[in-house]
Amino acid sequence: MSIDIERYARHIVLKEVGGPGQQALSKAHIALVGAGGLGAPAALYLAAAGVGTLTLIDPDTVSLDNLQRQILFTSNDVGTPKVTTGAAALQALNPAITIKTHPVALDSANAGPLLAEADLVLDGCDNFETRFAVDAACRALGKPLISGAVGRWDGQVALFNATPASPCYRCWVPQIPPDAETCSRVGIVGALTGVIGSMMALEAIKWVCQAGDSLDGRILLYDGLSMTSRTVTLGKDPACPGCGS
Repeated sequence: MSIDIERYARHIVLKEVGGPGQQALSKAHIALVGAGGLGAPAALYLAAAGVGTLTLIDPDTVSLDNLQRQILFTSNDVGTPKVTTGAAALQALNPAITIKTHPVALDSANAGPLLAEADLVLDGCDNFETRFAVDAACRALGKPLISGAVGRWDGQVALFNATPASPCYRCWVPQIPPDAETCSRVGIVGALTGVIGSMMALEAIKWVCQAGDSLDGRILLYDGLSMTSRTVTLGKDPACPGCGS
């Protein structure tokens, strides 16, 4: 597959990407679970990077209160399906890539078929039930999972299931927290979703190009109020309800 040298010139001059890395991106298939606050910026950067196939999975339509942070959409898009409208915006950004859309809610029954063709999965959904279903499907399919989460001014990014020896999402969150919060209840600063969504895209590009050190076995924690970040180590939990023995 030929690549557009001019479009991807800034990638190609990077020694960690170069021609081989850009070719790898053009052949990659990445699925995004959620086309909202995290999925929107991640999808934009992955499309711009030349990822060959993007699959968008989201059952929702665009609402006015999405526009404070979901930069894939405009005011004229309110009421339209996120995956359909998002696909059109991504295709306008990069006509050479393929966009697949699934306007459905991912659950434990359909997660396997929805994610089976992807090389890598990005999860930016907003509830733990879906996160657990995505993680279980990725483990069963042997797919690496990049997970992002945000709330108020804080965010986190991690890579799970990178290898059979790697931790899964439920090594980090074994059960649904009893005090689980939602952005609709506690609020979210819009620009934070761009920061974390972009980090998810960056981690995905690194993984495809085999560049740098991944977040396998680490959680990146970001505090937007203090503008600080740190990483914590996460090992595989033998007692994990997902991957434990």
